[in-house]
Amino acid sequence: MVLLQAAQISKSFGTHNIFAGLNLIVQEGEKAGIVGVNGAGKSTLLKVLTGNLAPDTGEVTRVRDLSLSYLAQGGGLDSKKSIWNEMLAVFTPLIDMEKQLREMERQMSNTSLVEDSVSRQLLENYDNLSALYKSRGGFTYETSIHTVLSGLKFSDLDLATPVNTLSGGQKTRLALARCLLGEPDLLILDEPTNYLDMDNLAWLEQYLQSYRGAVLVVSHDRYFLDALAKVIFELTPGGLTRYTGNYSAFIQQKTVLTEQQLKNYTRQQSEIARQEEFIRRNIAAKDTTKRAQSRLKALEKVERLERPGQERRVALSFNVVRPSGMEVLQVNNLGIGYNELTLSRGLDFQINRGERVALVGPNGIGKSTLLKTIAGLLPSLEGQVRLGSHVQIGYYEQEQQGLSVDKQVLHELWDRYPNLDEVDVRTVLGRFLFRGDEVKKYVGDLSGGEKSRLTLADLMLQKANLLLLDEPTNHLDLPAKEVLEEALDGYPGTILFVSHDRYFINKTATRVLELSTTGVSSYMGNYDYFLQKKAEREQQEGRRANAETAKIESPEKKQYYQKKEEERQKRIHRRRVEDLEQAIANLEDNISRLEAELFQPEVYQDYKACQKKQGELEEARRQLNDHMEKWLSLVGT
Repeated sequence: MVLLQAAQISKSFGTHNIFAGLNLIVQEGEKAGIVGVNGAGKSTLLKVLTGNLAPDTGEVTRVRDLSLSYLAQGGGLDSKKSIWNEMLAVFTPLIDMEKQLREMERQMSNTSLVEDSVSRQLLENYDNLSALYKSRGGFTYETSIHTVLSGLKFSDLDLATPVNTLSGGQKTRLALARCLLGEPDLLILDEPTNYLDMDNLAWLEQYLQSYRGAVLVVSHDRYFLDALAKVIFELTPGGLTRYTGNYSAFIQQKTVLTEQQLKNYTRQQSEIARQEEFIRRNIAAKDTTKRAQSRLKALEKVERLERPGQERRVALSFNVVRPSGMEVLQVNNLGIGYNELTLSRGLDFQINRGERVALVGPNGIGKSTLLKTIAGLLPSLEGQVRLGSHVQIGYYEQEQQGLSVDKQVLHELWDRYPNLDEVDVRTVLGRFLFRGDEVKKYVGDLSGGEKSRLTLADLMLQKANLLLLDEPTNHLDLPAKEVLEEALDGYPGTILFVSHDRYFINKTATRVLELSTTGVSSYMGNYDYFLQKKAEREQQEGRRANAETAKIESPEKKQYYQKKEEERQKRIHRRRVEDLEQAIANLEDNISRLEAELFQPEVYQDYKACQKKQGELEEARRQLNDHMEKWLSLVGT
């Protein structure tokens, strides 16, 4: 079933055309991703689909009674409510239903309610509402809240914390949690993986893979799209193209499609050139002019194909002035942090020439701090960082705080490399998509992606033989990420990098270092290999710990545990006996009450009421017999 359909939609802001003539269909239960370069209009498209923006032309239709949740990019919650109450607000209809049930229970316990027809109607309404309450998750919604908050790393926070006191990243994660808890027919998410660490990402992937509804997501996280998406929509200036499969399948299909389009373009250009040559030679000749004019008219009607693959791409390459020695970096018993705050200690590792080492670990563990310490921007709290011979460091900072906001792009780069002439600087900037008057933009006015490209241009010109990269793919669109990966693949130096982009780690890393509060664990290979080996190591450590525990248990210890188990079983037995005795007493009281009610005039004079009471009495006696048998079997053991 089609949940949402967009037909020939277009959107412009002033004279700037964002997109035109787009068609899109989202099917029930479908998991789809939208990709495209920065500025292609992906977020604008989502706003049009969700009704937050009206299309200039075209129409968006949704199935009747469609439930839809939308997470805008950076769209965090801002509320005076506590975390818990904000999540409870998702379930307001269930909470109202719960209040109705309690009120019905109060009415049913009212002994003055003797009207038989009223009683029957109340019981029927109660049964129907109870069934509806249960089917909609009335008994599990609090568990769902705890599950989602735990998966998005809110379990360590006091859930009474007001939402408006959280950080920006926490507010965005909480907005995502609220979207997920609503369990709508269609989830529309704009960059939901921002502010998530790798544990969060793995949890979110698993959650959405098993999600019953449809998901439409804009993301630059290719690993996430590979794991989740079954359909990829690519938004380009030429329109919206649908590909079946995940991100990797999309890349393969797009390559084949681009090659075919290039063949068609080349064939058409060759044919156009041939016809133009015939027209040029024959248009003036008396006996062939009509044929030439006929071909000219036909040629004017031909729909010209555009050359494919002509989008602007960064031209990036890294080189070194001089190779380093074989041993590039040695870290011994290192402690890192700020002032008195220690983030990690006991760090020991070595990196050799040519390695591409990914540094991973939970948020806040000190990955960026470690890079700054190695780069000499922060002092170590203890231990030592030793660089090998001829090592020259090039450091890419995550937030690009080293840029001068009051300088133009041209002078920001030129002032760093005054020996270059203006033409050379402009040529370099052109390779990073700063062309013409774009080099006169002030750095403070640049987008995140533009600042990243400017920083990469500076890094390329340094020609360092050890690159320290802190989240280099942040703010880059997918084509720019691919160019960066290709450039690093051909780089002859050594790389130590921090990234949450698991696809980038897979493509780049030859080794993974996992950072913890007490040290570093090393895994050879890329991210997938790291996950596999980490799981194997944890299983081995668990088996080893169990074996050691079993080995060191003395006869006295075993006897102690055996005695403790016997005492536990006795307590369980005693509790069962007490519970049965209480249940028997309650049943005996209930039987006495029912027997007395049978002799009331309003009961024995009413056949239906009498029959109902008799049935209840027989059921109570049956339960009493069952309980007595269980009690006898327990007290006899």
